[in-house]
Amino acid sequence: MNIHIFENLHQQELITDSALEIIREKEKKKLFSLHWELKTILYLGIVLLTTGLGILVYKNIDTIGHQVIVAIIAVGCALCYSYCLKKSPGFSRYKNANTKIWPDYILLLGCLLLLIFIAYIQFQYNVFGTRLGMATFIPMIILFISAYYFDHLGVLSMAITNLAAWAGITVTPLHVLQDNDFNSINIIYTGVALGAVLLAIAHVSVLKNFKAHFAFTYKNFGTHGLLISCLAGLFTINYLWFLLLAAICAYLFIMATREKSFYFIVITLLYAYIGISYMVIELLSNIGDIGSVYLGLFYFIVSGILLIRVMMSFNKQFKRI
Repeated sequence: MNIHIFENLHQQELITDSALEIIREKEKKKLFSLHWELKTILYLGIVLLTTGLGILVYKNIDTIGHQVIVAIIAVGCALCYSYCLKKSPGFSRYKNANTKIWPDYILLLGCLLLLIFIAYIQFQYNVFGTRLGMATFIPMIILFISAYYFDHLGVLSMAITNLAAWAGITVTPLHVLQDNDFNSINIIYTGVALGAVLLAIAHVSVLKNFKAHFAFTYKNFGTHGLLISCLAGLFTINYLWFLLLAAICAYLFIMATREKSFYFIVITLLYAYIGISYMVIELLSNIGDIGSVYLGLFYFIVSGILLIRVMMSFNKQFKRI
């Protein structure tokens, strides 16, 4: 309930003093929802549980044995999926409004155990050998199927993360990964391609009304991946990447204003500001005198104020809608 609306009506003498007082008392006695707080605590609990189990196994690896650990993780993962399959209402292309709270967290635990299982057998037994991409491809497929079947946004985020890892490992030569050299140009191009694909999937999801509520997650990952890759290309390759960054930011900004999404307006402006600031710094550094230092300080003061004012303007504009 927006109490300000009733206060405006009272100022226009459309409601009486007693009616306004009743509304205020009702607003004060309104129950406070702990939905997101409880969900956060439960998610944190699952993360802490898996972390604690990992530490326990690590400290007692000599007494427990690798085969026992693998068996326990596999059985735990299987039990989680079995429980979720029994409680699941089945696949639907639309958002499942009848999901229960416990299967969501049990599924998340099962997916984390799955990732631990794959990582453990690869580390300990080298099951996939030098084909590191398979160690991320297999759980990626399972996670995507789980996300769509059980309608779980958290698992979808894990699946997209695995997709990014698989794409990066696939296009990167093994010696680059072994040397921890992540300045490979292939990774930057892969990031751009992956970001564009995720944005396309978000658009198609809404257009075909197929898991349309997944679109925000795809768009969020795609936007950050695409813009970060453009910035990486600008910093490490050449200045032509600034043109690509500007074009993508302009497109995303137009789409965000059409969708009235303040979040995407903010991140688009921030990425654009980073790119512009980098170009300004490069230009001023080529001048190389004391005046360029003062110009740089003046630029950051003025541009920072303008950026904040633009964000505040959009925030006020969207609040009126």
